[in-house]
Amino acid sequence: MENETAKFTMIDEDFICEVCGSHVSHLGYTARDHCPYCLYSKHVDNYPGDRMCSCHGKLKPIAILHGKKDSYKIVYRCEKCGEIKKNKAANDDNMDLIIDISSHPVEY
Repeated sequence: MENETAKFTMIDEDFICEVCGSHVSHLGYTARDHCPYCLYSKHVDNYPGDRMCSCHGKLKPIAILHGKKDSYKIVYRCEKCGEIKKNKAANDDNMDLIIDISSHPVEY
């Protein structure tokens, strides 16, 4: 398996969330890959930032993993193809929603 970090392409841009309709500003310190309000993402990458995945399904947040130094990873399941993905939580993510998902995780 290839190292995903080595395949990271930096794309940090504004977008409109297809789930909640919020305008999402770029992050500024790394690539923004999900909505900070509803935490949904979109299945567009095979490797972070490559935009090579043809699925384009909605990535639903289903669980939260606690990482190093009080960081979190959001676990997603694609609503279209079922693939599981993980993304780092951003500093401005909806912490109430992260706590809610943490207390009601879905098996994956």
